[in-house]
Amino acid sequence: MTGSTEIKRSWQHYIDGRFVDSLDGSRIPVVNPATGEVIADIACARAADVDMAVAAARRAFNARRLLTMKPVERSRLMHRIARILLERTEQIALVETLDNGKRISSARGDVGAAARYFEYYAGLADKLEGKSIPLGPDYIDYTVHAPFGVSAQIVPWNFPLQIGARSIACALATGNTVVMKTPELSALSLAALAEAVHDAGVPAGVVNILTGYGHEAGAALAGHGDIDHLVFTGSVATGSRILHALADRVVPAVMELGGKSAGVVFKDADIDQVIASTRGGIFTNAGQVCSASARLVVERAVYDQVVERMGAAAGALTVGPGIDDSELTPVISDGQRDKIEAMCLRAVQDGARAVAGGRRIERPGYFMAPTVLADATPDSEIAQQEVFGPVLTILPFDDAEEALAIANGTDYGLCAGVYTRDLARAHLVAERLVAGQVFVNEWFAGGIETPFGGMKRSGYGREKGVEALLGYVQTKNVAIRLTAGAAGRPGA
Repeated sequence: MTGSTEIKRSWQHYIDGRFVDSLDGSRIPVVNPATGEVIADIACARAADVDMAVAAARRAFNARRLLTMKPVERSRLMHRIARILLERTEQIALVETLDNGKRISSARGDVGAAARYFEYYAGLADKLEGKSIPLGPDYIDYTVHAPFGVSAQIVPWNFPLQIGARSIACALATGNTVVMKTPELSALSLAALAEAVHDAGVPAGVVNILTGYGHEAGAALAGHGDIDHLVFTGSVATGSRILHALADRVVPAVMELGGKSAGVVFKDADIDQVIASTRGGIFTNAGQVCSASARLVVERAVYDQVVERMGAAAGALTVGPGIDDSELTPVISDGQRDKIEAMCLRAVQDGARAVAGGRRIERPGYFMAPTVLADATPDSEIAQQEVFGPVLTILPFDDAEEALAIANGTDYGLCAGVYTRDLARAHLVAERLVAGQVFVNEWFAGGIETPFGGMKRSGYGREKGVEALLGYVQTKNVAIRLTAGAAGRPGA
């Protein structure tokens, strides 16, 4: 890695168009997962800071600071944010790598993806059209898309910049204002996004970004009496607590709650393709991806071959800091590493075979060995529960019905995959997999343009694509009587 590796040491909240410290002056240390060293600090929000941010967003919404803009002007505003992000790619990527631990090449990709979200939804800001409904000659009836108001957004630590950008972009396109709580474990790239929002000229109060702990700032935001909408990406347990907080006020939400996704490998599949695709699907960002390829369900005729080759692929990965663009980077914290290792050790005790890895790597930072586990049972913890680390579980099947039962046999339904050269089989299996996204012959196929979200306990609502905007608006119907008389009645 060439060039400077220095980043700004002190970061602030962005509230009501200003960069500010917390009201009580408290701060959170920022730790580099590759070394365990503190590299910066950032303001730590409490409930009073959340109150201030929500009040700013409410004032901005009530003043119609976005809604009085022509949609094309909102679009141009979003394009300015995208342009600033792209101009600052190297600066923001360095911040993300040192703060989050991921590869520098992946961090650059995250900046590009964040810019693309603003570009994509900028292109849709002036295309949110209602429809006319025919009721006969005495009426004109039409629908419009109305924003909810103040959108609370709680972002996870694995892809903070991408996920934060897609939520803010949807909110701006639809006329909502935003209060975003960034993850305390990886907040700096969203603080850099706040700088881009500010420099692009977004009106004060429209976007507010603050950092705090989930049990303090996150709980204060989810339970706030003056939010109108909430977007959350994270664990099922945290999502459940948030939904309880929202229930009393009937606040609508978009919830993306993780997964235990399975790729089904038939014996006619291109095994080279399976190995390469799964390698990226489970070891990217040290497996800290909600849509990771956490399980392979493999037809018995090729099971041993896939197990052996995946073990070799895991063992061949280069391991090290993200700043060196290593293939396997650290996990986010020592606590996360300890949890992953404990799950692997329990799996082996329960009868699984560690083909590769299974333990932490003893070196500075929070490194977990790339792990491949075989011979686990479909109902075991390692095959049922989300690990959120570089751990692949491989399970055999004898026929398609058994493969579907295993793949669908968890509480999750975020993603699934099919590997086969048989197009008819691919269609038939994809139709029966219970998942919001089904990848055929390439894990992570799709893109910003394609809807993303879960079934079952993986959540509801959709991010990405045109469909995401429907989660940020309410349909309002306007019915106009044109002639004399008033004979209307409920339901007529």
